[in-house]
Amino acid sequence: MLPVLPAFHDRSLHDAPSSRRIESAALSLHPPHTLIERAGLAVARLAAALKPFGQCAVVVAGPGNNGGDGLIAARHLAARGWAVEVLLVGPEPEPGSDAAHALDAARGAGLRLRQDIPLMPRRADVAIDALLGLGASRAPEGAFASAIQAIAMLRDAGTTVLAVDVPSGIDVRTGQALGADAVRAHHTLTFLTLKPGLFTGEGRALAGRVWFDDLGVPVDESGVGLLFGASRIARWQSAFARSAASHKGRNGDVVVLGGAPTMRGAAWLAATSALSAGAGRVYAALPDDDGQPWPARPELMHWPAARWSASPHTWRDIVAVCGCGGGTAIASALSMVLHGATRVVLDADALNLVAADETLQHALQRRAAHGWPTILTPHPLEAARLLGLPSAAEVQADRLDAATRLAMRFSATVVLKGSGSVVVTPERRLSINGTGSSALATAGTGDVLAGWIGGLWAQSPGIAPHDLACAAVAWHGAAAEGHAGPLLAADLIDAMAALHSRSA
Repeated sequence: MLPVLPAFHDRSLHDAPSSRRIESAALSLHPPHTLIERAGLAVARLAAALKPFGQCAVVVAGPGNNGGDGLIAARHLAARGWAVEVLLVGPEPEPGSDAAHALDAARGAGLRLRQDIPLMPRRADVAIDALLGLGASRAPEGAFASAIQAIAMLRDAGTTVLAVDVPSGIDVRTGQALGADAVRAHHTLTFLTLKPGLFTGEGRALAGRVWFDDLGVPVDESGVGLLFGASRIARWQSAFARSAASHKGRNGDVVVLGGAPTMRGAAWLAATSALSAGAGRVYAALPDDDGQPWPARPELMHWPAARWSASPHTWRDIVAVCGCGGGTAIASALSMVLHGATRVVLDADALNLVAADETLQHALQRRAAHGWPTILTPHPLEAARLLGLPSAAEVQADRLDAATRLAMRFSATVVLKGSGSVVVTPERRLSINGTGSSALATAGTGDVLAGWIGGLWAQSPGIAPHDLACAAVAWHGAAAEGHAGPLLAADLIDAMAALHSRSA
């Protein structure tokens, strides 16, 4: 049993059908009730480890195998001397099932089993959520909703909440709550497979710290997606290490198109980030450029507006990072970039301009036919605009689907930012970032990411855009780990640059 986040190596992700297939195959290879006994023991061990001086536990058990895991955990905690209250919710399990075995064993051990929610204790050291698990597909109702509310009351009273497999009331694929009631766990112990919903969107907050136990079953790596982590940083550094003869001309050029008046800081962050990532030369293409050196960053150069009107062959191979604080003033230059630059990163206002202009949308879609890759880095509201959806909530309801639809619509690599950023490229496995923290929830960190992608891309022109995006996103998140409070965007650049030397 190990914690999953922060992730280092890639791990396979499985949705509910894939997880059930793996569970069924594992059950066929073991004597009856073997896996549920292992799972229940693992839950008890984690509960005891989380509260080494704990004395009392409340177990909320549903009618399925998830409830069976909780009942077996209750039996083991009671054998350790804990006072255990068990709340049974729903009908009795089918005779002969794993869940029925767990219930019979609990009764045989003399556990106190209740079905009256109002009589549940108001405080405990640990509350174990074994109510719904993997199979939940609709909003909890009736006694199930009441039980979830009772767990919430225990949490509010200071009880540590441990969810079994997935927090009850969330969609295992999307991580979103299925209705008004969902368990908010401090810890989740998941078995056999890692589920996407535990690592993106609201699921990452609802699951708390995620632990994994394979129950002695070999891990299946043929999942629907990947959870990637900090190994992507080392992988990029190994593949594109600088030689002793390296010089700026070998490390590529980046131009940041953005920074309209009153929003110049966004372009400054992106350009500084690209420079810190290691790009050879970085230019700022500002709508209202006075040609003066940038404060504290004299290394950054200016890109005259007239240069866009020159033959695209003179700037085609530069990496263009577009949109950071650009407003509508960059529209004309953005059109030229989409028609002429071979590598483009679209962020912020560039995405808003594309969303509002069919001509720009067509230009973006045609880039793939030329073999020119594009990386889009929307936050949920920008993604909603690109998809023609009324609000960011529509995107957050299914982040995986939204990112996939964007990637397919524009034949591009998409980084849907947010908790558990999603990276999607047509014909590649969907990927979810396993690094990062809420420290990144500050203004300008998205500009930093866009610039860092551009800076890495300048040095590695042959890299697959999906691999590039995963490396940059993992880097961005890893730099924020360990920061208890908000991390300012300019400080984030320094933290990301520090990882160059730390991983070298």
